[in-house]
Amino acid sequence: MKKRIWKAIIISLSVAFILFVVLCVHIYIMMKPKPADASTIAMARIDLHQDINKQDADKISTWLYNQKGVQHVLCNPQTKKVIFSFYPAQASADNLTTALSSSLHYAAVRFKPSEKDMMAGCPMAASSFSYSIYNFIKNTF
Repeated sequence: MKKRIWKAIIISLSVAFILFVVLCVHIYIMMKPKPADASTIAMARIDLHQDINKQDADKISTWLYNQKGVQHVLCNPQTKKVIFSFYPAQASADNLTTALSSSLHYAAVRFKPSEKDMMAGCPMAASSFSYSIYNFIKNTF
């Protein structure tokens, strides 16, 4: 009877260890940065440092839609922000922002979140258990 219990305990611990290793490998693989390819879509935000109205917003949206690689555009005149999605393999958000400023003569600046902002917006925040496992794996291998 005792031998059976020890065998069950050893099997259970072995299975738990294997599952833990699989989880660690999965987290490690999923957290590696991947280069942008033709199907990758990114989002960017442009802050306008001047008042705009509905006609200006429509003009900005139309201009961005006509640029190569831009997929979708949202321009809000009240917040003076432009959010757009694009294919990084075809366009650069920095280049689009510069071209928008020079072509349409708006005071436009691309918004880039700080490291603190990035961590606050990430569902796997620095204090989470998953992030702790990721850091352990990253620092071990």
